[in-house]
Amino acid sequence: MGPYLPPIEKPKSLLVKLAYAMTRRQFGKVLTPVKVVYARMPAAFGMFIGKIGKLDKKLELPMETQFLVREQVARVNVCEFCMDIGRAFVIKASLSEAKFDALGDYRTSPLFSDSERALLDYVTELTRDRQVKPETFARLADHYSDRQICEIVWLAASEHLYNITNIGLNIHSDMLCDITKRKSAA
Repeated sequence: MGPYLPPIEKPKSLLVKLAYAMTRRQFGKVLTPVKVVYARMPAAFGMFIGKIGKLDKKLELPMETQFLVREQVARVNVCEFCMDIGRAFVIKASLSEAKFDALGDYRTSPLFSDSERALLDYVTELTRDRQVKPETFARLADHYSDRQICEIVWLAASEHLYNITNIGLNIHSDMLCDITKRKSAA
């Protein structure tokens, strides 16, 4: 079953046509959330997503850490689109796919450091339970600065917004990993 709202394949707005062209150029296709959500609310979502992107560029956490947070939140929320696009970004950035494959076993996998385990426990608990035990926070604080903790919370919260948007409209994977792998191989 596809999205609950039909994708808009031929937008009338010049702004939306431009957004389609940009995503087609970047990803090799127009992303389903763009055709379902952003085409219907271009100004609201475009401005908001742009602001998220601007803030993300100012984050001090390493890129791999940022991707781990986003991917774990998407996994806990079971957002297929977000897991797919997150993995596509990992492939494009030439990060360790093995580590992302092992996310389900992060507590025992030798691929993860103690700081990453504390990070992933925190993000998992926050996403799953909507609260965090003091001991989970204390373990996180042993490894990350106040600024980094705020960035981790920001990443989890903004990823949750993307997840809920896609889940609420039944938007699934766009197979971006496959597209990215083909591009990387070419």
